[in-house]
Amino acid sequence: MTPAHVSSARAAQAGQPLLTLQGLAVRFGDVQALHPLNLRLHQGERLALVGANGSGKTTLLRALHGLVPIQGRRELHATASGAAPRLAMVFQKPFVLNLSVRANLLLGLWLRGVPRAERQQRCVQALQRVGLQALATRSALALSGGQQQRLALARAWALRPELLLLDEPTANLDPSAKREVEALVEEIAAEGTTVVLSTHNLGQAKRLATRVAYMEGGRLVVDLPVQRFFTESLPTEAAQFLKGELPWHPGPRA
Repeated sequence: MTPAHVSSARAAQAGQPLLTLQGLAVRFGDVQALHPLNLRLHQGERLALVGANGSGKTTLLRALHGLVPIQGRRELHATASGAAPRLAMVFQKPFVLNLSVRANLLLGLWLRGVPRAERQQRCVQALQRVGLQALATRSALALSGGQQQRLALARAWALRPELLLLDEPTANLDPSAKREVEALVEEIAAEGTTVVLSTHNLGQAKRLATRVAYMEGGRLVVDLPVQRFFTESLPTEAAQFLKGELPWHPGPRA
């Protein structure tokens, strides 16, 4: 591994920095889920995290969001408004309550502290954005897997995040639902939202990302602009992954 392969794609970034990790590590008991790593995210980036199950992708997403105890440094940089960037995360299996689609959205806005006068407007806009306005009164538990994923994206988008974290957003969806979710992610990113997503789909990484990071065994092995990632000579483990020779590491999935 050379410094060029873990470059954080600095030369390609034009946006303002949003979040910086320095020497960040995560341990769960005796398991070192993430080894010390450095990472910087900039406004407007789309970073795809790739790697086998257990490589640390989900743990890194949770660490970016501040959901797990860490060692090292995690710094949120002030945005143009002078405030820290707003973050939202969509998990691989969306968590929806046994409430209507509309209520699931309104509750998320209430928990985030959005004023009452804004909640209904944001709810309507979010449902229109993901094409669920006709299902607003239906129980969220009655939605299909793809519809629940769109609801989760709507709930996250309604929070107006500057940084959106997505954990395998199209896992277990049929091809049509995958296309719908990808299109939504592309639209959200086109508005300037910084997006970090984990995926096993290299085609999806090519379509959605401006930058790709390969992880293995809790280590960040490669971090390059998307074109360079798929065209340059990579370290052996990353090159094997691109060929479909997936490494396997026993232990908890991350």
